[in-house]
Amino acid sequence: MSDLGLAEIPVDEQERPLPPPVTRPARNALLDGPILKTLLWLAWPNVIALSAGTCVVIAETSYIGRLGVESLAAMALLFPCVILTMTMSGGAMGGGVASAIARALGAGEIERASTLAMHALLIGLTFGLTFMLGMLIFGPRLLELLGGRGNVLAQAIAYSQIFFGGAILPWLMNTMAGILRGTGNMKLPSTMILSSAVWQIILGGTLGLGLGPVPQFGMRGVAAGSLIAYSISISVMGWYLFSGRARVRPKLKGLRVQWAMFIDILRVGAVSCFSPLQSVLTISIFTHMLAQFGTAVLAGYGIGARLEFMLTSVAFAVGIASVPMIGMAVGAERVARARRIAWTAGTLSFLSVGAVGSFIAVFPDLWVNLFTSDPHVRATSHQYLSTAAPMYAFIGLAMSMYFSSQGAAKVLGPVLAQTARLIFIGTGGWWLSTHEASAQNFFALAAASMGVLGVLSCLSVILTRWGKSAPVVEAQPALS
Repeated sequence: MSDLGLAEIPVDEQERPLPPPVTRPARNALLDGPILKTLLWLAWPNVIALSAGTCVVIAETSYIGRLGVESLAAMALLFPCVILTMTMSGGAMGGGVASAIARALGAGEIERASTLAMHALLIGLTFGLTFMLGMLIFGPRLLELLGGRGNVLAQAIAYSQIFFGGAILPWLMNTMAGILRGTGNMKLPSTMILSSAVWQIILGGTLGLGLGPVPQFGMRGVAAGSLIAYSISISVMGWYLFSGRARVRPKLKGLRVQWAMFIDILRVGAVSCFSPLQSVLTISIFTHMLAQFGTAVLAGYGIGARLEFMLTSVAFAVGIASVPMIGMAVGAERVARARRIAWTAGTLSFLSVGAVGSFIAVFPDLWVNLFTSDPHVRATSHQYLSTAAPMYAFIGLAMSMYFSSQGAAKVLGPVLAQTARLIFIGTGGWWLSTHEASAQNFFALAAASMGVLGVLSCLSVILTRWGKSAPVVEAQPALS
């Protein structure tokens, strides 16, 4: 067969089809935006929401005080258990959830992030049930071991039966908040926490004191008010998530439980839970050691500890804002940026908390006058604040390093730093107790322990490898 040649058909260059346009990925402020500006933009809603949480503590103390001294004592007995529940579900496991989802989104795996969100809700349900059963079965005995007696113990049990009977609710609320924070949405969970705080004050006071036509339910009413407030927040955030308005949508239909998803969340969240547990244990041990000096010293320390609690809310707001930024950077293999975010957040927390702490150390009456006029308590508060308040900066720094490590899924170092502080307080307090030390010596021990925690938390971030950096692609010369 002879070869056949086809004539080339001339093509008008104006009619030649254009090459497809180059699509550029949408700019992500968390990955590409200026670090400090983005961090502050994410942090400010958290500051407002967590400040409202402080108002709840003050308001609850006020209207529980109207129920009597025994009710106040019952609330003090329960406070470590309630705080442990909220910090574990919010900062610890909630941070683990935010970290996992942020890393998935940073790697561009939206489907995986949605699957992680549903697994996170299953984890929240499981932990909530665990707290519920644990406190309903063993709670009365635990409260008795903590020193509850008579009517104080009875009122503490009444509160715990209602609050921990609905322990699933705070776990679900904080898990949903963690999912949203992992996507970079800080405003909705912060708005819900603010709303929850307002409803807690209104409903807790109404049900507890029996305002208007509502009968007085006492401590059970206060607990019920908190649970109703959490339910409102869950309803709004649940609607937002399952309606598809968020960047991730938890999948119910066709869900297959995947252990890898649980592991991705728990390797950060479960380890993180040891930090608030050790923190509560440290405070309990230190308070027990101070008890030998009498009520005035304990009360003076308590006033200083309230300031610490308020200022750590600022560090929490900055730290939790860094989690999605660092998580997305690590997911996108931009480790150098992730570390810059960590040090920016750490510096911001250190300076802001340290500035307020140092100011109060110089002018303690601005804080102490809010709580007492007793001369002995005031003297002790002045002594504690002048010694420990400037060191609150290291607490802020440690908290920021803790959340930064959550974002990078490398949280073991800051948790071990908290262990070191616990050992430092325990051994140092034992030594001081055997050498007839004064209360001032114990205050110095507390201040030194804050420095130990901050320095070791920083070292853990420096020494821990967060991942491999993104490969550098060299430009190739154009073909001539």
